[in-house]
Amino acid sequence: MDLVSRIRFLRLSLFDEMVDKGYQLNLIVYSIILIGLCKIGNTDRAVRFLRLMEERCSHLFSQVKVKGIRPDIVTYNCLIQAMYNLGQPEEATRLLNKMMDNNISLDIVTYDILIDAHCKDGKNSKAIDTIDTMKKQGIELDVVTMDKARKVFHLMIKKGCAPDISSYNIMINGYCEATRIEETMELFHEIFQKGPIPDTVTYNTLTQGMCQLGRVSSACELLRKMLAFGQVPNVVTCLNLLNGLCKSDKLEEALELFRAMRNSKLELNIVCYNILIGGLCKSGHIKVGKELFHKLSVYGLKPDVYTYAIMINGFCKQGLPDEAY
Repeated sequence: MDLVSRIRFLRLSLFDEMVDKGYQLNLIVYSIILIGLCKIGNTDRAVRFLRLMEERCSHLFSQVKVKGIRPDIVTYNCLIQAMYNLGQPEEATRLLNKMMDNNISLDIVTYDILIDAHCKDGKNSKAIDTIDTMKKQGIELDVVTMDKARKVFHLMIKKGCAPDISSYNIMINGYCEATRIEETMELFHEIFQKGPIPDTVTYNTLTQGMCQLGRVSSACELLRKMLAFGQVPNVVTCLNLLNGLCKSDKLEEALELFRAMRNSKLELNIVCYNILIGGLCKSGHIKVGKELFHKLSVYGLKPDVYTYAIMINGFCKQGLPDEAY
């Protein structure tokens, strides 16, 4: 029997006895006790203890702090999960706030707990919003999270609450981040079948995902589809495709796209020029890069520190130090 299983037989008095006798309980002990008790949340004993924990929770945390032990993410996740299981969302929210007040960042386990809780409560839109928050916080979405999100989508559709394009965009972004391109394209095709019209954000997310995976030709095909359906590319579209084409050493296509974007009256920023100049210099086309550099003022732009760094690096690599300095 492992230590977690033995927690099943612990009584609250044993914990009190340990504290009364002055045992210096560390974070590991606290976490094992909490995790073990949460794991038996389907028994009468667990329910009784967890009900008591609602009253003792603040006392427990104060004990931990007094002893110089800082509750960690595992401790909080365990208690938050338990509170949701007991139907105490307010207490779970309080713990979440306390966790953030203590500068403990939510991890993927915390977010998974929240997604599950929202789904069980029928708050499907909130579950999707949670996924969006994860992305914004830089949490890497895993297979489990995305599969849960997909189930939420199906549930929303089944209940007659069709996801809007913003929800689809969040999902597409998540699948792109998880490099699950097949599921990404399935969702994209589903949009056309279910009704919402893909917007510029949809196409930008897809082109970025395709380019990051080296599927630049597919990204360019998406641009053609975007134009065919009346969606107007923006600077982000240009950045995604230029970056992908330059990294794939497709300079002719990059220049062609650049000219087309410029002729479309799209206001290209210095970042677009930096990407193209960088691609040209890296591929040995330093002369073309230099010409573009000198035309910046004509287009009402000023080179920034990155532009100069790109040019200096390009000249040095081509054995032209006099040009660089």
